[in-house]
Amino acid sequence: MANYVKISNYPKGMIYQYDVELTPERGKFTRLPPPSYTRAIFDQAMRMHRQSTLKGIPMVYDARKIAYAPQPVCNQGETLKLEVKYTEEGRAENFVVQIRQSAVIDTSLLTEYLRGGTGVDIADIQPILTAFDLAIGSVIHTEMVGFGRSFFTRVQSMKTSSGLELWRGFSFSFRPGIDQLYLNVNTAVTAMYTPGSLLDALTSLLGLRDPNMLRGAITPNTVRQIGSFLRGLMLYVRHRGIQGKRKLTAKGMTSKPLDKESFEWEDPNNPDSMETITIARYFQKRYNITLRYPFLPGLVGRRNSIFPIEMCEIVDNQRFKGKLDEKQTADMVRFACQKPNNNMERISNVLNQLNLGSSPVVNSFGLTIPAELTKVESRILPAPVINYGSGSRPPSMTPSDGAWNMRDKCVLASGRPLRHWAVLILANRSMVPENRAQAFISMLVQICNQTGYPIENARPVIMYGNQNADINNEMRAACKNIRLPAGEAPQLLLVVLPSTNTQVYQMVKNYAYTTLGVHTQCMQAKHIQRPNPQYCANLCLKINVKLGGSNQSLVASSMQQMLHRKPTLFLGCDVTHPAPGEQGKPSIASVVGSTDFMGLRYAATLIQLPSRQELVEKLQEAIVRHLKLFFKGTRTKPQCIVFYRDGVSETQFAQVRDRELLEIQRACASVEAGYSPEITFLAVLKRHNTRFFPLGRDGDRRTGNCVPGTVVDRAITMPSMFDFYLFSHSAIQGTSRPTHYYVLHNDARFTADEIQQLTYHLCYTYAICTRSVSLVPPVYYAHRVADRARCHLVDMGAGFEEASSATSGYYGGTGTASRAPAADPRMATKVIKIHSLLDESMYFM
Repeated sequence: MANYVKISNYPKGMIYQYDVELTPERGKFTRLPPPSYTRAIFDQAMRMHRQSTLKGIPMVYDARKIAYAPQPVCNQGETLKLEVKYTEEGRAENFVVQIRQSAVIDTSLLTEYLRGGTGVDIADIQPILTAFDLAIGSVIHTEMVGFGRSFFTRVQSMKTSSGLELWRGFSFSFRPGIDQLYLNVNTAVTAMYTPGSLLDALTSLLGLRDPNMLRGAITPNTVRQIGSFLRGLMLYVRHRGIQGKRKLTAKGMTSKPLDKESFEWEDPNNPDSMETITIARYFQKRYNITLRYPFLPGLVGRRNSIFPIEMCEIVDNQRFKGKLDEKQTADMVRFACQKPNNNMERISNVLNQLNLGSSPVVNSFGLTIPAELTKVESRILPAPVINYGSGSRPPSMTPSDGAWNMRDKCVLASGRPLRHWAVLILANRSMVPENRAQAFISMLVQICNQTGYPIENARPVIMYGNQNADINNEMRAACKNIRLPAGEAPQLLLVVLPSTNTQVYQMVKNYAYTTLGVHTQCMQAKHIQRPNPQYCANLCLKINVKLGGSNQSLVASSMQQMLHRKPTLFLGCDVTHPAPGEQGKPSIASVVGSTDFMGLRYAATLIQLPSRQELVEKLQEAIVRHLKLFFKGTRTKPQCIVFYRDGVSETQFAQVRDRELLEIQRACASVEAGYSPEITFLAVLKRHNTRFFPLGRDGDRRTGNCVPGTVVDRAITMPSMFDFYLFSHSAIQGTSRPTHYYVLHNDARFTADEIQQLTYHLCYTYAICTRSVSLVPPVYYAHRVADRARCHLVDMGAGFEEASSATSGYYGGTGTASRAPAADPRMATKVIKIHSLLDESMYFM
């Protein structure tokens, strides 16, 4: 069963698209208010004018600047002006809603696309799908709080830390299938701000028990933390003298507490008399309010007005767009984790509850939507045979349920024997005594030697360092204590961290990658306190790969057959962007390429891009490097290139494929005139809302998910593309998500069976895992590389919106709400250099 509803009927005529402009009585908006506000004004205009001016024709609105109607509401070139009075929190305001026709959309394009017509691209039908999405969204908005195509409710919500709570909900979007239109419905969760006292939220955010503990706790660092929490957050401010509730969006905080921050004030009861007065004293004299926490700074709002934090409340129904911390992420995973049959039941229930098919608005757009999910055909690919080293018993095996273990197994090929290494313990001696550390090292050495990776120095230097000191100096000192023969460099630093402190981890990796040029293996102190052979075996796999070894492989003859017996270079590419709210940070493109015939060993290239840019500049330079590294490792030029590209949306496929395919071709031609290997280009999508629920006994008996090797390439796949969904892993918990692969270019003429089997079998070669993974390894490695790259980028901060020059006395954080200008050197496109001693290794594992 797929989480798709088969649309019985959709319109075959025209849909009318309109530009919408909302103008308040007091003048134009400098920027649009939140979608909930603009939608409320538009809905009020519809209620007032639908039966008169709009002739009973419903309109659906995206809460920004576009609306759709199933029939024309005005003539082409005409502008409708709908006057509306909107009241919120007791405050009434007049608006004019201007509507002007911008396009007439022929829905026959959708029919042509669903039939696989070659002249229609997915971008051509996107406005039609958007109109349908908005039509059903207008119905769902009456039941739930909506953000784009996702809708949530506080029913069954869960509180988490730092002033947030978790809500359940659903995503709804129309999707094209083969000869059929579908509605995709999936479960969703999101983090929301807990409405109520801002003071309580900030106390929780900073981990304090009582607001009085905020005294002295507001430092530049905590201002940055508060800034991330408050960015874009709408607040109510309540105090006497103002009727009802006034809305506020904070730009910054005062640099002084309210009992120290002062300004020149003319008392209305004593005209022509100016006095210097503190904010705290002003509230006492003006509103007869004695502030309970005058030692706190104030919030700076529009026109540099200042409000006490204790007077502010968080407005209801606001989504948190920042990055969740470790505890919140763990809570989110637990909250979201639902078995497949539970998710399927929730989706069926919400379809019955909403009864979209009975909505007059939905019907006016010609849509017939039943409330039942669709069955699709699938098949299961056989698992590959995995090879280990010759000392294994047995050396070959076929995994069951996507997992196996290392018992009686040796690595396929060992890396350089470990001679020159040290242990740096960044936890205190009471947590990790030296005798315990030595006992753990002895077990690690024993397990590594048993597993076929030789550690020749069983008693490395053990040094204690301070995680709060200069990490660079601590690592350099540990390396200096390694006895090195002339011309040799340190091979490995085993770094023991006291906790999962991300900042310390990033500093360790930053210095190792850029300055010291030594492989690092980080671990938590708790594992030394309770040595475990399985944990040591996992460390062994990572160390072996970093030092040039390979842990397992597919059978060579099987690999050759899948690759048409042609030397093949596997490439993976991903672009990662700054998290929401992170301003002034670049995007990172990572390109990894195999350096052997079996696709086991990879090298990485990193490219810094302007913030949020998806197209990879300097790709040609990166591909040239990987062609040369493949030749260096195999003494052969690849005759075939398989390029897996992640991070591209369906509407960007054509643009990215054309641009990056050309870059690959140019790279090949620049290496040698006339050199033109076969190129197969696949887009990889992991972030999508398609889910499958196995029926009867076809699923995993433990979790109820689809078993590894399950492929769906019919009915709900794209009508004009060569694409498939693949479950290549066994989910440990929750509902597993298939990976969606699109073959966008296929010089090698792989059949569907061949490319599906190749992709699935590669998922058993992920270097540090005894499980098949959910994502093809070249892309998985590219993810890891990009993640590691953030360790050695300067932290550019994420503060409030920068205040204007008039507010230079306020904390503004170090970030800005606007996109960094292209001329900013921090945004310049460049290849990021890794230390030469690590550059060709799998340092990122």
